[in-house]
Amino acid sequence: MIPVCRLEDLPEGESVRVETTPPVGVFHTEDGELYAIDDTCTHQDASLSEGWLEGCLIECPLHAASFDLRTGRPTCLPARRAVRTHRVTVDDGIIHVHLAAEEGSAA
Repeated sequence: MIPVCRLEDLPEGESVRVETTPPVGVFHTEDGELYAIDDTCTHQDASLSEGWLEGCLIECPLHAASFDLRTGRPTCLPARRAVRTHRVTVDDGIIHVHLAAEEGSAA
């Protein structure tokens, strides 16, 4: 379990990159949901947390591939492979990411 930041420090519609190996992007949607996925686009090396967040979709800033934050699956080309998803919890106002590998599962 990795502490990310205080919930109040990640406004809705924003994201933050966590420097894990591999890096993880944490997204706070405008609906107030929190999601975490591997931060690197599977099409080419670009940080998804620097992309455009719309609903539960994140668009890669490099070639506009889009991923569903709930499943990690790409929703359009050029990306063909999914990114891993990670569980997110909030405890005492702190956002935590539970890496899929730590929990013995890969999404």
